[in-house]
Amino acid sequence: MGTMGAAGATAIEVAPVREAVGTWAESLRAVRVVWRRELIRWSRNRTRIVTACMQPVLFLLVLGSGLSGLLPHQPGNLDFRTFMFPGVLAMIVLFTSIFSTVSIVWDGEFGFMREMLVAPVPRAAVVVGKCLGGATVATIQGTILLSLAGLVHVPYSPVLIVTVLAEMALTAFTLTSFGVLVASRMEQVESFQVVMQLFVLPMFFLSGAVFPLGDLPRWLEVLTRIDPLTYAVDAIRRGIFGHLRVSFGSSAFSRPLTWGHWQLPVGVELAIVAAVGLVMIGGAIAQFSRVE
Repeated sequence: MGTMGAAGATAIEVAPVREAVGTWAESLRAVRVVWRRELIRWSRNRTRIVTACMQPVLFLLVLGSGLSGLLPHQPGNLDFRTFMFPGVLAMIVLFTSIFSTVSIVWDGEFGFMREMLVAPVPRAAVVVGKCLGGATVATIQGTILLSLAGLVHVPYSPVLIVTVLAEMALTAFTLTSFGVLVASRMEQVESFQVVMQLFVLPMFFLSGAVFPLGDLPRWLEVLTRIDPLTYAVDAIRRGIFGHLRVSFGSSAFSRPLTWGHWQLPVGVELAIVAAVGLVMIGGAIAQFSRVE
């Protein structure tokens, strides 16, 4: 309550203000706030949660079932839907990661992004929070789809689930970082959607998500090796196939990714995905630092 001074003026008690001083703790707090905002936006949009799973499920159950009858018998009775399952997981991670970054353009159009950029915290903290938030949302969506593994003869092995979750999280972080980099240069949502369509669909189809990458034309093989999602899909597929009763490499559908005659280890594939993610988030931070 205010008190009357000698001159009759009212003294008002002001709530203490916590000043940001640019410490690591302040930066981490900013990252956490932006990360939580992304999770809150996602959790309150139940329509988004449901619809994000519909297209991958249609790919897996409808397209996978339809194509499986047209393909020759595979060693070990390998179901084509089992082959597609890692690609479908990558699909939901890809689309969810990219969709989550459209909020940057929305925030820019309505002025909220300007308020975040003038906050007394490093702009890198805003970028990292956005990337971690989008990656978390995409990983959760992938986990929902992973619960359907039994429908395509993939066992619910704890080791397999932990391995796939870690690989999906890394993939989601890289794809979200890419989306943030592109979104940072866009001023309209329509422009962002058009630009991302030029990248998302080619990235998905070139990754080997729905067809094996062996015996391709030379030009197409080069494009698949440039696509970073290719390495994520192959790493997830090898993690899943390692728990199946199928000899890896016994058919075109279980053949590992190679550079020439060198079979890439899973660690190298994940390192490539991580390196691309670091380059993307570095570019996004540099772009945000130039934005006025």
